[in-house]
Amino acid sequence: MIVFPAIDLVAGDVVRLARGRRSEMDVYSHDPVAVARDFAARGAEWVHVVDLSATFGEDEEARAANDAAIRAICGVEGLSVDVGGGVRSLARLEELVAMGCSRVSMGTALVRDPALAERAAAEFGDHVVADVAALDGEVRVDGWREGAGVPAAELVGELVRMGFRHLVFTDVARDGMRTGIDLDAYRRVARVAGFPVVASGGIASVDDVALLASAGPDVVEGAIVGRALYEGSVTLEAALAAARAA
Repeated sequence: MIVFPAIDLVAGDVVRLARGRRSEMDVYSHDPVAVARDFAARGAEWVHVVDLSATFGEDEEARAANDAAIRAICGVEGLSVDVGGGVRSLARLEELVAMGCSRVSMGTALVRDPALAERAAAEFGDHVVADVAALDGEVRVDGWREGAGVPAAELVGELVRMGFRHLVFTDVARDGMRTGIDLDAYRRVARVAGFPVVASGGIASVDDVALLASAGPDVVEGAIVGRALYEGSVTLEAALAAARAA
């Protein structure tokens, strides 16, 4: 199982939000590249980067700072980058791939522009990832601020039909809260998708990482770990060891 330490970016700073709320933001570092290098030095092979300034439609200066950070993180030796946030055009997807990102996630566009999503899956293959976030079973869009009126299982089934083969599933109620995971939710999504998912939301301890890994490679491809790393309830070394042990 892949462990994806998370780097969420606002105007070039490393932050974490609670349940995706911009008003509930903690800043952990002003040097995202140093954070990425530290993750790599401690054994990470992937990092999950979220451009929150793009997600929230912030000003050009904030988005340029994030672009510079993403480009520099892609240059960290030995680290593959999975990036998302505000990707709503093929041009942006292509730009991020050109920066060196190995995977690019699309979220809101999956619901708002299904024709674009289908083209992205067809043209970018394994480079593109479906990023599905849900609250009480309903898909959330626009930085999780709005309900899409679509059941998560229904959307996942449609994404499979479009040709997506990588999927991040976020449990919005648990994201950034360190409340523990709902393994059954990931099992349900993987069953609908027919391939393993990347789990996001709620990891509070190394036991949560071990539980996800124990579900097996047919259910969970990877786990995104954010606030728990920054606040010390999980060490990256322990998370990587738990993922390997399974």
